[in-house]
Amino acid sequence: MTTPALLPLSGRRLPPLNLGASAFPHHRATLRLSEKFILLLILSAFITLCFGAFFFLPDSSKHKRFDLGLEDVLIPHVDTSKGGKNLGGFLIHGQGHDEHRHREEEERLRNKIRADHEKALEEAKEKLKKSRDEIQAEIQTEKNKVVQELKKKDSKPLPPVPLPNLIGINSGEPADPDIREKRNKVKEMMKHAWDNYRQYGWGHNELKPIARKGHSTNIFGNSQMGATIVDALDTLYIMGLHDEFREGQEWIDKNLDFSVNSEVSVFEVNIRFIGGLLAAYYLSGQEVFKIKAVQLAGKLLPAFNTPTGIPWAMVNLKSGVGRNWGWASAGSSILAEFGTLHMEFVHLSYLTGDPVYYNKVMHIRKLLQKMDRPNGLYPNYLNPRTGRWGQHHTSVGGLGDSFYEYLLKAWLMSDKTDMEARKMYDDAIEAIEKHLIRKSNGGLTFIGEWKNGHLERKMGHLTCFAGGMFALGADGSRDDKAGHYLQLGAEIAHTCHESYDRTTLKLGPEAFKFDGGVEAVAVRQNEKYYILRPEVIETYWYMWRFTHDPKYRQWGWEATQAIDKYCRVSGGFSGVKDVYSSSPTYDDVQQSFFLAETLKYLYLLFSNDDLLPLDNWVFNTEAHPLPVLHLANTTLSGNPAYR
Repeated sequence: MTTPALLPLSGRRLPPLNLGASAFPHHRATLRLSEKFILLLILSAFITLCFGAFFFLPDSSKHKRFDLGLEDVLIPHVDTSKGGKNLGGFLIHGQGHDEHRHREEEERLRNKIRADHEKALEEAKEKLKKSRDEIQAEIQTEKNKVVQELKKKDSKPLPPVPLPNLIGINSGEPADPDIREKRNKVKEMMKHAWDNYRQYGWGHNELKPIARKGHSTNIFGNSQMGATIVDALDTLYIMGLHDEFREGQEWIDKNLDFSVNSEVSVFEVNIRFIGGLLAAYYLSGQEVFKIKAVQLAGKLLPAFNTPTGIPWAMVNLKSGVGRNWGWASAGSSILAEFGTLHMEFVHLSYLTGDPVYYNKVMHIRKLLQKMDRPNGLYPNYLNPRTGRWGQHHTSVGGLGDSFYEYLLKAWLMSDKTDMEARKMYDDAIEAIEKHLIRKSNGGLTFIGEWKNGHLERKMGHLTCFAGGMFALGADGSRDDKAGHYLQLGAEIAHTCHESYDRTTLKLGPEAFKFDGGVEAVAVRQNEKYYILRPEVIETYWYMWRFTHDPKYRQWGWEATQAIDKYCRVSGGFSGVKDVYSSSPTYDDVQQSFFLAETLKYLYLLFSNDDLLPLDNWVFNTEAHPLPVLHLANTTLSGNPAYR
């Protein structure tokens, strides 16, 4: 992939970064170095103690007393008539004390120090008799004790909260044997992806399926946080892969540690980790997921320590220091990043009873409501220091997309009571339809990008999620436009299907143009890749749920077959670099979102509607289902709509 490594491809999805071996920390070497250092530290302490004894023991030939000055105490003069020598208003008192007692005290201290030295020397000798492996084992035992103590300290019990009414978390098996067979095929693909990650990348963030080793990107910092495990949990659960789910739960319980010196993307960690852990908690009821989600959320809060309360893009999980991406306009935060926290943070406040999370996201909303918007559009960049917009670039694809999605989903998740969010969504969609949505010469409806007063007639794969969003938001739209927005969703779905159908592999490119005679086709080489993205399939699923038009299942099956044919390798699934080539090269990355989103949406597409029904569940932008909340009786405050 030729996309510059640090440039984002999306708010919904920051860049897949294909790092070489040099990007991975040499954990074993680091461990050996730290163990040697600890051992040397212990031995040097012993030696210092021994030598110190000889140099610093008091010498009775030079000093008459080893008394720490306690026998000659200066006492304020009160009465000189009963003996004692007057010295400037103070008495020198106690010089006639028994010196024998001081010699005994001195001898006792000497004997104690000698005994301590002998004991230390014996322990040092015993240490040196042990093998290197035994010493390492002892060091590891001490480390584990410290880790367990920290875990106990962090694992404060959370208040009991009544779970929302959870409907449709199992089954959904279709009666039609043909549809059932397709659903089983998707489940088999999930098993292939998981089993290979389990074998070759376990504990790493992602998998390199051809090299058969772990993979990571800069969005996860320099630590191995098991992103694929957390991202895949709810997919495993709804597919009935419970043994695999338990494997993931066990790893999370024992290994998922957020007290690491690692700089991570606030947005990506929120949607993948907090979203994934919350969904796993709601589906399974296992407390460990809720506890881990709350621990991680606490590590993200320092990112909000800016003059405006708009969070930094990145935060160090250990130090709490935040900063923005170097490439972002004038040091700005990104709309799709700081605008894609609401769902998860409201659930955190619901589960903990702590309004801090809710207040953080509501503060962002209030600030945005006060700001002027050019042509009613939200620019993608906002400076967290000044509170001013950066360059006037508006997109429903990368950098902007999930902000609009979360306005709609905030309303849905509140059981349609958060009218403030609904109004913001409706206003934004009207401006988008007026300024960004156009029809090509060939009749294809597309969503362009607004750049400094000019419409760029290009649409990204990421933008294809909007078809599903328009359908999801149709019911409840103003001016009785439900039919209009359902139709708009269908037109976007058709355009995105064309972007797949006009390639050699029947898989969609990263971006496609509508210029001149070129329609729904990628022009640049660095836009021809497919990295297992879910957005087109996501729209097929929403359109199927709202229309039951069989073409959406047919289009989904075409994509399933193409992924299985061209992206499947013996070690998992890989993205491809050119969807127009009959013999494409692989990018050798199995993205965590492939298991979280792409395969989940395909499985749901071939399931009955009673599996995760949309009246009861709202999917975050990483496809993690969170239940609708009836917030009237919760501790949340601030927005009258929630009271």
